[in-house]
Amino acid sequence: MVLKVIDLFTNSHNMFPRINNDLEQDLPKYKAFFVGILLSLPLAAASEELGNAEKGQENFGKCASCHQIGKGATHRVGPHLNKIFGRRAGSEEDFKRYSKGLKRAGQEGLFWDFDTLDAFLENPKSLVSDTRMSFSGIKDPSDRADIIAYMRIFSDDPSNIPEAAPTAIAPEVSLSAETLAIVGDRDYGEYLSSECLTCHQTNGSDQGIPAITGWPEPDFVVAMHAYKEKVRNHPVMQMMAGRLSDEEIAALAAYFGELQ
Repeated sequence: MVLKVIDLFTNSHNMFPRINNDLEQDLPKYKAFFVGILLSLPLAAASEELGNAEKGQENFGKCASCHQIGKGATHRVGPHLNKIFGRRAGSEEDFKRYSKGLKRAGQEGLFWDFDTLDAFLENPKSLVSDTRMSFSGIKDPSDRADIIAYMRIFSDDPSNIPEAAPTAIAPEVSLSAETLAIVGDRDYGEYLSSECLTCHQTNGSDQGIPAITGWPEPDFVVAMHAYKEKVRNHPVMQMMAGRLSDEEIAALAAYFGELQ
């Protein structure tokens, strides 16, 4: 855009020959003036678009149940979000839970920048209709801008930010080491899964209901205990989780965790 405007100004004396003499004499001076003005505009716009990274770190808790970011971040229910800016959608090779739609969108040219991240955070399914990201969205534009500003930090050079480990974000519920260490009985989990499968699907489809296949077992356990303790607000899931023992939750985690 900047180059086009400069080009138009530079060639304007050809379009208006009667003012050619005065303009041509002062052309270098005017060009320098306009270059300074025009080049400052994108920077001003960018500073207005990106929000407050400190507030974004607090608001990232809405994302942290599925995504990690920062030093030591790994794939969980969703892919890690380090270096998300400029990344092609659905392109992390060692992450296996992308929906076909998100991978297709990436192949068709969807890259993550401020605008696409903002649209996805507002309503994931409006940007990629069959995404597996079961998230209702963030309606407040300033909250989205703050989260994007926080994520932007880790697209510069995450390895140089040692205090920003994902463990800085508290889990939804604090579970004892004994609870987290329970080894789930996969076969028992399959037996218990019949009630889950009245809504969720074993093929990983999220049509009308979130997909729960392939979740890392610790994430599944934390999520179910969050429903059990009524930290997550879903009456049906609160009722279902409230009837399960710690061993039964671990068994379901083992069963659904191995489904792809």
